[in-house]
Amino acid sequence: MAYRVPSLLRPGFLSLHHLTRAMSSEVHFQDSGRVGLITLDRQRALNAVNENMVQQISGKLVEWRGREDLEVVCIEGAGTKAFCAGGDVVSITKEQVESVALNFFHDEFQMNHMIGTYPKVYVALIHGITMGGGVGLSVHGKYRVATDKSLYAMPETAIGYFPDVGGSYFLSRLPQPYGMFLGLTGHRLRGADLKHMGIATHYTTAEKLPALKADILTSDRSSIGDILQKHEVEAPAPFSLDPHESLIKHCFSADSVAGILSRLEQDGSDFALKLVKSLQRMSPRSLVITHRLLSIAPSKSYEECFAMEFRAAHQIVRSGEFTEGVRALLVDKDNAPVWNPAKIEEVTEEMVEEYFKERTRAWEPLKLD
Repeated sequence: MAYRVPSLLRPGFLSLHHLTRAMSSEVHFQDSGRVGLITLDRQRALNAVNENMVQQISGKLVEWRGREDLEVVCIEGAGTKAFCAGGDVVSITKEQVESVALNFFHDEFQMNHMIGTYPKVYVALIHGITMGGGVGLSVHGKYRVATDKSLYAMPETAIGYFPDVGGSYFLSRLPQPYGMFLGLTGHRLRGADLKHMGIATHYTTAEKLPALKADILTSDRSSIGDILQKHEVEAPAPFSLDPHESLIKHCFSADSVAGILSRLEQDGSDFALKLVKSLQRMSPRSLVITHRLLSIAPSKSYEECFAMEFRAAHQIVRSGEFTEGVRALLVDKDNAPVWNPAKIEEVTEEMVEEYFKERTRAWEPLKLD
């Protein structure tokens, strides 16, 4: 795939303001010759990524891509609590300017897409909380290392959004209907679960992580696989969702969100009714859009999934649903979002179609000459 080096001063990339902010310590880069290390460092915000970090990471990935001597890129989160808790959605919604959110999503999607097409070996150490944007920074890479302290989720439907950052691509390619289950419910998985599900390629312990990182920094393309295997430990069994396998397969294979809710209610088990209660708190619009995205995605290419998600982001930002969700859960924290519409049955086909229309501003991969 061809790439074009972006101008650092183009609209939507680094402005003079961003260049000044890029001197901050929100993300660090270390270059040992054959290995480049990216460290996310907003520990008070659980390493959530903002526009400044997206621009810095994208720029460094572009730079390292052109380096023949550099063979491996590793990404980690500073501290012990989080790899990356997601995108900094509070900062992109507080100004209530549509273009601010869309600029962020456009640039973030370009960064995520580049990771999945990157010619270097890309290793993500997904230790600690890994949600939303943190999933986008890791799941598209060649290697994803989970630990016993990893906590994974795609919880976007709870804030009036949908699983983006290529979520439609990777969730739809998990064993089904587990991808649909995870995308709709935002259910949290632990580190061993990530290995059992295939979201992580390797599993180790927090205790072994420093030694693994040290070996990665002295690795090269030919040795990285052996190094990861050396530090891997067997993921504890069983998979936490095994007791609910038949319920998930039956209920989440329904052809609509309404159908899923109906089957869960008919099941009547404690787990099923807990899921019903959880889904009823989420944005009906987001649930229906997510179901449609994940249903369509298997027939779409990697690039087409990002373009489809950006079209959906246009409309969901414009609808105000996303801003309301962020307000209720993350700003005012009253946990009382006012969804519009308020019920699944009120989400019409005409509403849904708006999220899949072509837009004046389309998403495209970052290109380098």
